[in-house]
Amino acid sequence: MAIRWRNTDRTYGVVAAGVHWLIAIAVVAMIALGSMMVDLPPGSADQFQLYQLHKSVGILVLLLTLARLVWRLVSPAPPMPDSCPTWQRRAAGVSHALLYILTLAVPLTGWAMISASVWGIPTVLFGVVPWPHLPLLPELPDKAAVEQAMKLVHAGLVWALAGLAVLHASAALGHHFHARDGVLLRMFGRTPAAAGMRPRAKGSP
Repeated sequence: MAIRWRNTDRTYGVVAAGVHWLIAIAVVAMIALGSMMVDLPPGSADQFQLYQLHKSVGILVLLLTLARLVWRLVSPAPPMPDSCPTWQRRAAGVSHALLYILTLAVPLTGWAMISASVWGIPTVLFGVVPWPHLPLLPELPDKAAVEQAMKLVHAGLVWALAGLAVLHASAALGHHFHARDGVLLRMFGRTPAAAGMRPRAKGSP
């Protein structure tokens, strides 16, 4: 069977689905690393390594999200099934937009935080690729205040992203196990018909 690279009106192609799952894995890793590194002894070698890895994964999330947005313009996402009520369609649109915003905002605020840091520690992605600081921020007269502000914003956005990701996953599981409309399977490149699924009739238990 030929590989379906682009999205269709019924399912996602390999590119969109692959980038989606890469972002999902990277977001989980980024949050896990962030929670682990703050519990390590300050200034320790282990903490430094986790910080570098956390920053690397964060920049990866940023780049993957930008790539996914570009691909979405090239290959639009399939619409929600006709069986979904209007409020679900609108809720899905809003949640997807917020997920895009947060997966951009979280790494951007983290990047701003390290760019304004008084320590001026360079970032080397996965120990290989040097990554620059954001322009102007290293030259600010009161970098400490900017760094602290970005730290608070970054932490708040991380919590928002984690909560929205849980809600997003719960909705996908609800579509799969309750509505049985094949929405989740589309992200694996399958269609409801091919999987033998039929939407649950309205009013059925």
